[in-house]
Amino acid sequence: MSKVISLLKNIVSMKSVTPDDGNILQYIANCLPEFKAHIFERNGVKNLFLQRKFGDGIHLCFAGHVDVVPAGNGWNSDPFIAKYENEYIIGRGTQDMKSGVASMVIALQETKNFNGTLSLLLTSDEEGDAKDGTIFVLEELAKIGNLPDFCLITEPTSEEKMGDVIKIGRRGSITGILNILGKQGHSAYPHRAINPVHLFANKLQYLAGHLFDSGDQYFNASQLVITDIRGGMEVSNVTPNNLKIMFNIRNSTATTLENIETYVKNICSDLNYSLKISVGSKPFLTNRDSLIVDLLYQSVKEVCQIEPNLTTGGGTSDARFMAQFGIQVAEFGVLNTLIHAVDEKVSIDEVEKLYKVCLELIFKFDLHGKGLK
Repeated sequence: MSKVISLLKNIVSMKSVTPDDGNILQYIANCLPEFKAHIFERNGVKNLFLQRKFGDGIHLCFAGHVDVVPAGNGWNSDPFIAKYENEYIIGRGTQDMKSGVASMVIALQETKNFNGTLSLLLTSDEEGDAKDGTIFVLEELAKIGNLPDFCLITEPTSEEKMGDVIKIGRRGSITGILNILGKQGHSAYPHRAINPVHLFANKLQYLAGHLFDSGDQYFNASQLVITDIRGGMEVSNVTPNNLKIMFNIRNSTATTLENIETYVKNICSDLNYSLKISVGSKPFLTNRDSLIVDLLYQSVKEVCQIEPNLTTGGGTSDARFMAQFGIQVAEFGVLNTLIHAVDEKVSIDEVEKLYKVCLELIFKFDLHGKGLK
């Protein structure tokens, strides 16, 4: 069994349901004794930053998370004991994202020379609130002028075949709560009540599914998705006092909170209403010509024998924090077909390829730092 698969099995079997790191961070620090270890802890959340300076060149960081979501019920084996079966490793976190963690660690472990600085940032607060994880570490690194120049996060990005997707950005997430106010009354006397459902009925078509932009080659259109509608008391003879509508927009860089707020307010201009809109995360896009994107693209193409698509799809990730601090960041990892699912598993072939991509990326950055191609 290869070193990367052995490490993967070990850390899958270390229970680390968010925000518990399951002692994985100390275990990984021990795996890289030549790297200087820094533990950042806040509100009970532990984060690990390992760094090794070889020279005065580029600072390349690898990053990810060791925490996982709860296993849930219905597994065919213990989700926190890694099981080998038919060239797969089964267990919670195998795809999301302990395979990525193992690949980064072994690639760093095997690197003996580099024209610059290599580092590894791991958190146990990605699947949770993400308030005391990567963002906290970056804040602390910024204070001492030690932010990376480039970063690879080995989140599971592949969709149908290993290597088919590299993420070079992420959509943002904006959530809204719209309350249409009325006046409760008896359904037999509708003229004495103000029914908010009736008031908003003909306006719903302008809210549901509305596209705020048309998207582009990297971003899908920013679409308003209604996630919940409720009003009344679940009885048939009382009209509701208010109608509550919740919605979410996964937005591109072309759509802002202000765009959304203005649009919704225009729809409701003749109503008595309240509106609360909040930004969960901001969208970002790493330039296609960025060194991290270019060298990662080459590495994936060579190792996986496939030309990856460059996308921004999916949910949010800690890459948004990297972008917030001006770090050029990209994401690449194994298939994401079973993330957060029962009987999550990853193929040994995918993990081996991911490890090789990490190693190749380090090699290409090293050549670039030496002025070679």
